[in-house]
Amino acid sequence: MKKLITISREYGSGGRIIGKILAEKLDVPFYDKEIIDIAVADSGFSREMIENAELQAKNSFAYNLASAMNFGDGTGGASLSVNEKLFLAQFQVIQKIGETGEGVIVGRCADYVLKDLPGVTNVFIHAEMEDRINRAVEKYGDDPDRVKELIATYDKARQNYYNYHTCQKWGEYKNYNLAINSSYITEEEAAELIVEYVERRTYR
Repeated sequence: MKKLITISREYGSGGRIIGKILAEKLDVPFYDKEIIDIAVADSGFSREMIENAELQAKNSFAYNLASAMNFGDGTGGASLSVNEKLFLAQFQVIQKIGETGEGVIVGRCADYVLKDLPGVTNVFIHAEMEDRINRAVEKYGDDPDRVKELIATYDKARQNYYNYHTCQKWGEYKNYNLAINSSYITEEEAAELIVEYVERRTYR
């Protein structure tokens, strides 16, 4: 069993919470904001710049992971824009995590970054809108008057960030091993379901 899992998620679906529980159950490192910590230390960029990279993704942003891989040997870096360098900083951190062979990674196109690594389990967490709204207000502390707008903003940003960096479609089933609707089970049960899948799945 390979304990390396990526989690993509809709805002308000509880994906981060599920990922945290999952990491504890598997006794492996959990990576979300931790990726930013490492990227800040390695790249010299400010925390604010890296944190905002996803929300600033625009339709016109032409850089993608295929381009990033071409800069893996350190050449050509001088020609990269700031946005490209911000993305590449996180890309390289995720690659290093993949090399360790275990961990739960939330977001940041991790499923695509590690796509050539055998045995990675890619999960997508989604939920019904009513439940996403309730979770965002009750557990994330979001403003009830703005929560629908916030959900739409984050989902669109994540979609743009993923689609334009990977040339794939965010949320499309074929990009993931397992998709879970968290509206119908608890976060604990969702984590247990992923553990069982990781234990039972065929590794190629």
